[in-house]
Amino acid sequence: MSATPNAEEFYQKLKVQLTETTTWPSEYLYKFIVLTEKVKIKQIEDLFDNTGAVISTKESKNGKYTSISVNVIMKNPDAVIDMYLEVTTNIEGVISL
Repeated sequence: MSATPNAEEFYQKLKVQLTETTTWPSEYLYKFIVLTEKVKIKQIEDLFDNTGAVISTKESKNGKYTSISVNVIMKNPDAVIDMYLEVTTNIEGVISL
């Protein structure tokens, strides 16, 4: 479950940015893109279940992809990164923005 070196570097930079620019706990907006498959969309929704998250989805013009926005209160930068890792390691083909 370890991230690739580029991913580790990305998450380290993200943590520094979030620590320096945000007072925690804070609202955070996740954005993901997946193939338009109900199973994949439900997997992401399930990961945020019982967190108080507001989730919205929008299909691409041709319907092949779905963007998923998740607005949720997170307690700290580590929690934000943990959730990114949870999504990207458990759901195949997800792109996080």
